[in-house]
Amino acid sequence: MDIKLFDSELKIMEVLWKEGDLPAGQIARLLKDEIGWNRNTTYTVIKKCVDKGAVRRTDPNFMCHALISREAVQQYETQELISKMFDGSTEKFFAAFLDGKNLSSNEIARLKQLIEQLK
Repeated sequence: MDIKLFDSELKIMEVLWKEGDLPAGQIARLLKDEIGWNRNTTYTVIKKCVDKGAVRRTDPNFMCHALISREAVQQYETQELISKMFDGSTEKFFAAFLDGKNLSSNEIARLKQLIEQLK
């Protein structure tokens, strides 16, 4: 995936990932209640998501469907962060992430498990 989503577009995606396919009007109502967006703002951002290939819009009712998964976006954004801020080094990223964290024994055990699964 090489689609860069901005924060506003991620708001649309979050609704679709959480709720599943929805008509644009329902997305607009949810985001009005959640963050105060008006209908026009929501429709404009949905159109941007459609243009980028992140959302498919079908009629009737301007039904919206997420074409990319949360996991794909998380992976893309993580790689962008590592590339931009840590010279592409996952090791530097983890070192910075864990620096000063007070991890519980369970969290440490889970991280060790994850690392073992990668081998």
